[in-house]
Amino acid sequence: MFAVIAIAIAIVVVSALFVGLSGRVQTNPVQARSTHNGTGESAGQGTSGLFAIAAVRRQTAVWVARQVSQDAIVACDPDMCNALQTEGVAAQNLLTLQPSASDPLGSDVVVATAAVRSQFGSRLASVYAPTVMASFGAGKARIDVRAVAPDGTAAYLAAVHSDQAARQNAGAQLADSARITMPAAVARELTAGQVDSRLLITLAALAARNPMQLLGFGGAAPGASRGIPLRSADIAAASNIGATELPLDLSFLQAQLPPYRPLLARVVGTGGHAVLHIDFGAPSPLGLLGARGIP
Repeated sequence: MFAVIAIAIAIVVVSALFVGLSGRVQTNPVQARSTHNGTGESAGQGTSGLFAIAAVRRQTAVWVARQVSQDAIVACDPDMCNALQTEGVAAQNLLTLQPSASDPLGSDVVVATAAVRSQFGSRLASVYAPTVMASFGAGKARIDVRAVAPDGTAAYLAAVHSDQAARQNAGAQLADSARITMPAAVARELTAGQVDSRLLITLAALAARNPMQLLGFGGAAPGASRGIPLRSADIAAASNIGATELPLDLSFLQAQLPPYRPLLARVVGTGGHAVLHIDFGAPSPLGLLGARGIP
């Protein structure tokens, strides 16, 4: 436990040293000429089918806008990119895939519409983006939100395996901590390595500040691949007196630098019923805890 807390407390100190390295080279969207009728499908698609495709596209765009990290580069076909911008995703974070694009590399996330799946075929899942973070719709209307593997599938899956082992070690330490109370189901999720590394480190830092109740985890999305980490948590103070510390915990979280700054953090309720909700963006980074877990 002490090792986890030591790492967590060091976040604020060390992250300042890396502020110059935390910027991303933004990729401006490529203005590709669409060969479709503005819906992502050919002009021969029936009216009901077009409405279904548009509805799934908007559902996907809302999820990406609310759940994907704001500094992530998202690859998409022209129609999907337009939908994402409508929901508030910054244009500089979008990589528009031209019909001639040979791969989606250079992005962190690829939104796999029917047009994108047709363009890249089986290589999309076998080479470029092996895991699905969320999936919406069915048939030709189906859209998968995939995490890109920049160094190839083999290296990515090896890193995923190592990261889960490290999360299991860290989660077991948190589950055994006398400063955190939790239901048995929550402890099982921790010890199974089902929780995002950023969340584990953050929980250790908050527990070092004040004892807490860990109420539960969330962040699972429909159609996600097995093993995608849970990225959100709800915590409460261990006592009514401690509840006054939750706004200070919120300020602590908002002062963090990437990757430890949550996508969303807020206090819901008041007094002894107050709950601090923490939500980190997708995709979950790998290797934050080290390949061998916490020393």
